[in-house]
Amino acid sequence: MSERKQPLHVLFAGSDRNMKIGMVCAILVVLIGVIGALTTGGDGSSPDQALIEAVDSDSSEDSSDSADSAAATDSASTDAGSTDAESTEDAAAPAANRFSDLATIDPASLPGEALDTLALIASGGPYPFSRDDLIFQNREGILPDRPQGHYREYTVITPGEDDRGARRIVAGDDGELYYTSDHYSSFSEIVSGS
Repeated sequence: MSERKQPLHVLFAGSDRNMKIGMVCAILVVLIGVIGALTTGGDGSSPDQALIEAVDSDSSEDSSDSADSAAATDSASTDAGSTDAESTEDAAAPAANRFSDLATIDPASLPGEALDTLALIASGGPYPFSRDDLIFQNREGILPDRPQGHYREYTVITPGEDDRGARRIVAGDDGELYYTSDHYSSFSEIVSGS
């Protein structure tokens, strides 16, 4: 009898908020490391060389099917009004892995400072600003409607800024993570594989 795999948010049901957020962040950090190793070929070769080797080694894939699939994926993705160039709405993502219908962003597409913030969230701090880990009230109403206290906000350092800048990660009690680069005017849900 095989064990049925459960989405992360189901596995964390009943756990405390910090554990849920920490586990999700830790998983994202590991996934980003794996993606980085895969895209460099594991031997220091360039991402382009690793891609060429992966394509060359997969002789069962028909090149015209791959091109059609890539075109279909590109046409299914839209920018949903986000100012982040790397944000795309992922229509094919399983509903169980998503918390919203917002545009998504893969952790590998986040700026390095956002990955640093995710690592701090995973470890429980300490955070660089006193306003980090405070309740995010969702006054803009862009994130899914949840009870007061469900969301917390964290600063993503912006190089060259004298203050906190505009970039944030907002974490929800159920393990959901959102990124904004424009101080809450738009959000992208952080989803692996988006």
